[in-house]
Amino acid sequence: QVQLVESGGGLVQAGGSLRLSCAASGSIFSTNTMGWYRQAPGNQRELVAIIIRGGNPNVADSVKGRFIISRDNGKNTVYLQMSSLKPEDTAVYYCYFNNGRFGAGVPYWGQGTQVTVSS
Repeated sequence: QVQLVESGGGLVQAGGSLRLSCAASGSIFSTNTMGWYRQAPGNQRELVAIIIRGGNPNVADSVKGRFIISRDNGKNTVYLQMSSLKPEDTAVYYCYFNNGRFGAGVPYWGQGTQVTVSS
């Protein structure tokens, strides 16, 4: 089992910045994938960004150039630095984890954190 604890999020004006953090604990393998999804009201959950330990990040086209994903392997923590935020970025953001490469293991989810961008 893996536990995920998210922090960050909140209300920000368009053009502003926020940083999300997610710390993983529990049964963590040396190869693992961490990342972020988001879900806006009425929409399906969508991938925002993922990063495999020791690998390159993958970022959705909709946020490329504005969001940066990074991780601290010593702390088993993943970050999402969000800049130039737009109202359409408003959503609940969920931390994601699986042991192994992306999609190879059981997925674990954080509790979700609300990000609201006002125009």
